[in-house]
Amino acid sequence: MADRLSQGSASSRSSDGGLDLQQFHQTFFEEAAENLQSMEQLLLALDPAAVDDETLNAIFRVAHSIKGGAATFGFTAVATLAHEMETLLDRLRRHELAPTPPMVDVLLRGGDALWGLLSFQQGLTDEAPETSGLVADIRRLASLDAAASAAPASVPVAAPAAAAPTAAPRPAGTRELEVRIGPLELPQTASHLHELFEEIPGIGEMKPLDFGEPVDGMRRFTVITSCTDNDLLDLFSFHVDRKLVHLMESGPGFGFYEGNPGVPSAAPEPPPAGAPAPAAPPAAAAAPASAAKGGNRAPAAPDAATLRVSVEKVDQLINLVGELVITQAMLIQGSRSLDPVVHQSLVSAINLMERNSRDLQDAVMSIRMIPMSAVFSRFPRMLRDLSGKLGKQVELVTHGEATELDKGLIEKITDPLTHLVRNSCDHGIELPQARVQAGKPAVGTITLSAWHQGGSVVIEVRDDGKGLSREKLISKAIERGLQASDSMTDTQVWNLIFEPGFSTAEQVTDVSGRGVGMDVVKKNILGLGGRVDIESAPGCGMSVKVRLPLTLAIMDGMSVAVGDEVYILPLGSVVESDLIGPDRIRSLGNNHRVAKVREEYLPVVDLAGHFGVWRDEPPAQPIMVIVESEGSRAALIVDELIGQQQVVVKNLETHYKRIPHVSGATILGNGRVALILDIATLVQAR
Repeated sequence: MADRLSQGSASSRSSDGGLDLQQFHQTFFEEAAENLQSMEQLLLALDPAAVDDETLNAIFRVAHSIKGGAATFGFTAVATLAHEMETLLDRLRRHELAPTPPMVDVLLRGGDALWGLLSFQQGLTDEAPETSGLVADIRRLASLDAAASAAPASVPVAAPAAAAPTAAPRPAGTRELEVRIGPLELPQTASHLHELFEEIPGIGEMKPLDFGEPVDGMRRFTVITSCTDNDLLDLFSFHVDRKLVHLMESGPGFGFYEGNPGVPSAAPEPPPAGAPAPAAPPAAAAAPASAAKGGNRAPAAPDAATLRVSVEKVDQLINLVGELVITQAMLIQGSRSLDPVVHQSLVSAINLMERNSRDLQDAVMSIRMIPMSAVFSRFPRMLRDLSGKLGKQVELVTHGEATELDKGLIEKITDPLTHLVRNSCDHGIELPQARVQAGKPAVGTITLSAWHQGGSVVIEVRDDGKGLSREKLISKAIERGLQASDSMTDTQVWNLIFEPGFSTAEQVTDVSGRGVGMDVVKKNILGLGGRVDIESAPGCGMSVKVRLPLTLAIMDGMSVAVGDEVYILPLGSVVESDLIGPDRIRSLGNNHRVAKVREEYLPVVDLAGHFGVWRDEPPAQPIMVIVESEGSRAALIVDELIGQQQVVVKNLETHYKRIPHVSGATILGNGRVALILDIATLVQAR
């Protein structure tokens, strides 16, 4: 890995100060990954039939940014490929070429290749992808209609030949600039700009005008290029501040004027014959300089508004806030025995700290929360490739992209959702001919949705395909030796697809047929403390809902006492509480009891009996707490309501083992451990 990162070290190390740019590699790789992801989304959204100039410009900027950064760090292969993509995109955004599906395909392939090259540079892969064929395809598409585009351009260029008698013939679309850089504390820094032009083929030619000798800290160059001013400024900014770069046309009427800083006084250059009056050049030269300054301020806003912080530091901060909340609970519990009149200032300070700690907790917890769009954005490309391979037409619709989930869950839920989306495309969505015969649109729809529900987040994958077949699933299960019969409920039949090695595919392909995808889904979801629910209607489609706990490190809870034990109920699941009257609880068969609440009978869960809590004597007046989860309610019998408080969630599995109907534990203000109940499983269990 070190050898790869050291490639092009000559350009990664400043000769003047010995600055090693390798320390910035990780930042470049992170930004390049974000740019490539953005490029893929923009390319997938690009409609060749209705060209959006802003989309083309955004894609071009991504390719340009990657090229400039790669060239700066000496990643020549990355810079070369990005430059070829940039050339094609530049012709597209200038409307010299019309976008076509093959162009979109080759640019997507280029993005994949850039991923591979960057992974190789990071040492994540052992071999860099071969890009020569891809580069040839990009160049071929970029050169379409080149002759037709050059022919009209040659007419006005040839006409005023006398206007620039000393200029050498150049390709159509190129121009000659004088570049003034400075004043520089270390003028030799500008020498790296020349290296960029040598390392990146196709951007042009750069030659010094001052023989390498700065005047008043200024360096002067001549540049022949087809790049725009903004492109050059972006490229130069990797080595020098944009404010110090001044670009001027070297043709008639433009360039350095007498008295301008940095111009050698001993040998002033006479203006070309027929040049305008000397008063005109200052205005012309000032415009690019002003543009350069304005261009330097605009991009500064995003950099100033964001800061990259490692996940380890964020986790450490969350843990510290959690400990602060526990300490706060200790202080609150200790202050309850104090006389509020005598210790008014202390009680007020504790109350103020509680409010401030809550604000701090909300701010810190939001740092780890990531919108579901980070996951949903991965599927358009996958569906595009998969549907093309299967010969199907599929449209992806997303809802609830702004729904936030903890970063840890985001990373772990990606693979299960990928299997679900692939399953919908492969097994759910029919071929276009079959859909038309069934009276459906030829294009199938897969819908990804996410929303919060109580203390959980629900992610649904829905398709309008053929749905699941009871008969086929039961037959396949019996064939594999599984316990299955026609008396099974729909839910039991649908859950057969989660059996290890179970598949209804007629033949094994590189897409499916081995029966490992859905098994992985259920295993991973259960490992996260979630559950999977399936709904299906033959001929109409199928829906798979994944329910995950939010698993926030800090949550609001209701403390209840049962005997000597204290349990925490998630506050979002608590509906109400009430005293239990003698006639409100009735017994049913199989030792089940129900409670009457406003003409509705709810199942009763006696926490003392459920968890085996010993009581010296039953409470004189037990309390009933009504809880709700996923539309179902239950009545929990407790001895006492302690009150509402913030609790720090600790994972029991990490320190002990998984306990049924328990989602975690917390430390109370008195130092004791209290269990946090899983309301969803408690309600479903009854």
